[in-house]
Amino acid sequence: MVPKHIVSAACIVLNDEDKILLIKGPKRGWEMPGGQVELGEPLYDAAIREVKEESGADIEIIRFCGIFQNTKSSIVNTLFLARYTGGTLQTSDESLEVGFFTYDEVMNMVTWKNFKERFEYCLNRTEPFVVNF
Repeated sequence: MVPKHIVSAACIVLNDEDKILLIKGPKRGWEMPGGQVELGEPLYDAAIREVKEESGADIEIIRFCGIFQNTKSSIVNTLFLARYTGGTLQTSDESLEVGFFTYDEVMNMVTWKNFKERFEYCLNRTEPFVVNF
């Protein structure tokens, strides 16, 4: 049997004031934009596509940050740091609200499982990481 894994790509997007882009999802509340990588799609392209679909933002990837791997559910979450380059922020079926917030605001707004830790890892580490949970 071929193992099945879900691979996702998500971005922490910073604007010129170093505020962080958040979307408010219908299930998990405030989070970074991201979602599943499509078959044959490069990770960078998936991250850019998901940010655009969920927020309307155009971005430029700055760097690969690392991986959060859910070993029980076979989900590999790839994380990137990006810079906002334009586009009009807008909501979607996956985002009820969209906006830029300070780091302190983000740390208060993000409450789903280990999502807050993902922001901390991406913004405070200079080397790629792998976190298994």
